[in-house]
Amino acid sequence: MKISILGLGFVGLTTGLGFAKKGFKTYGFDVNEERLNKLKNFIIPFHEPHLKEVLEETHEKTFFLSETFENAIKESDAIFLCVGTPEKSDGSADLTYLLGAIDQVLAVDTDKFQVLITKSTVPPSTVSAEVIPHVNNILKAKPNRKIGFASNPEFLREGYCWEDFIQPDRVVIGVEDETSKTILDAIYQPFHAPIHYVNYNTAEYIKYLSNTLLSTMISYANEMSMIAGAIGDIQVKKAFQILHEDKRWYGNPAGMKSYVYPGCGYGGYCLPKDTSALVKISEKNGFSPEILKANLKTNQDIKPFLVDQVEKKASKNEAIGILGLSFKPDSDDVRITPPKEVIEILLQRGYEKIYAYDPIAIDEFKTHYPSLKIDYIDDLEKIVELSDHLVLLTGWKVFKDQKSLLEKKNVFDYRYAL
Repeated sequence: MKISILGLGFVGLTTGLGFAKKGFKTYGFDVNEERLNKLKNFIIPFHEPHLKEVLEETHEKTFFLSETFENAIKESDAIFLCVGTPEKSDGSADLTYLLGAIDQVLAVDTDKFQVLITKSTVPPSTVSAEVIPHVNNILKAKPNRKIGFASNPEFLREGYCWEDFIQPDRVVIGVEDETSKTILDAIYQPFHAPIHYVNYNTAEYIKYLSNTLLSTMISYANEMSMIAGAIGDIQVKKAFQILHEDKRWYGNPAGMKSYVYPGCGYGGYCLPKDTSALVKISEKNGFSPEILKANLKTNQDIKPFLVDQVEKKASKNEAIGILGLSFKPDSDDVRITPPKEVIEILLQRGYEKIYAYDPIAIDEFKTHYPSLKIDYIDDLEKIVELSDHLVLLTGWKVFKDQKSLLEKKNVFDYRYAL
């Protein structure tokens, strides 16, 4: 069984290395030449534990980055599409990269049966209503090309990608033909996890079911914190800690209780765009999901609400220290990160002395948001010294460990981390 992976971001690289670790001959491709060159030199272009060691172990043994695209596609039984599906301006999912990758695959001629597996997160009905018609239109001129389809959503947490992939709690595969199912079954049997075979739409839906539940729980917790603030004299942190003593919340360090906790909103690549995309596909089919729409609104409303609290205690000529820039701890991902919006609002409201610190995400944040006029501090003690007030926006463990240091200043703990 031979596999090609198109797209080597968090999902694609982890997927490719995971299959290579299990002994499958796996080819990796990415349109970003700089990323490819880094990987060939064993440099992981983002923060994700364990991948470097697995890359060094499997490179040019079972994981190949230098094979020609044509040869790899001709050899492959399964082709995993792990390219980006970013959010359009109207909130729907942009399938440009996905369909473009499919075009590249179909440009290679072969008589071999191959299954195209959509691993990128896409709205329900994408494979059936977008991918299959697109492929069938191309295959009118290629009658000998034999293609099967599958949807195989990922359930990877950034910072824990390797553990989640190599030891999955479940595998979901949307497939509607036996030949493709046989190929996918052979690929995933070595993982010794429950495999759930469903149709295309159901597989895509399960991914959104998961992500929108998580995003809704975060917004619910934030709305409850705003209600508590409006009523007054409510110990918000204590209330949520007691809520979590219910045995139904017990889990690993990233269990469900970590989502049902007030903070400064959800960010990252998945929850915002997936919630928006499900709203759009639902409206397209005649149903307006008011809870999800309210979820998105609450996720926006929480940022100015938190800055309101800062304004009550911090004057405009005082220095504000931002603690945390990534959207979650144990990751350097700053895409759609709440700290960026909070900083923008602080600047709009006239705060000019803003310092920012993060254990690992400063360089990524600078690269993504070069127009933000703030000062970056790479030392926790120094930012405490320079700041009049501290605004904690990412729940890094180091902040809890250094609680006594941080509490030398007034701390707005918007992750309830201390």
